[in-house]
Amino acid sequence: MTRTQLALAGAALFLTAHAAGAADLAAGRALFEKTCVSCHGADAKTSVDPSYPILAGQHEDYLVHALKAYRRGQSGAPATANVRKNAVMGAFAAQLSDQDIANVAAWLARQPSDLGTRR
Repeated sequence: MTRTQLALAGAALFLTAHAAGAADLAAGRALFEKTCVSCHGADAKTSVDPSYPILAGQHEDYLVHALKAYRRGQSGAPATANVRKNAVMGAFAAQLSDQDIANVAAWLARQPSDLGTRR
């Protein structure tokens, strides 16, 4: 194989792997509407309590990290693990698969928000 063929094959594998793990935005929206709206608001910006975070426009990787940390906290992971302890969020996160988390995080990250400036 030439270097060009090898590079093209690598790029094709990367794109295939990325597409296989790609988030389903419609599923993310449905999950948000089913489980998150009651506290975080229909627009993911107007929470029922000002101490609840704005989710719309948050960074996708941050949302994934936070939900997995709540899930670890609910599972009783040791304090040395990256965990978040919250009875409500932990109970919701414990029910989510990795794909559910990826879906809802991707959908929320794409929602309009004043959290940052998009270029």
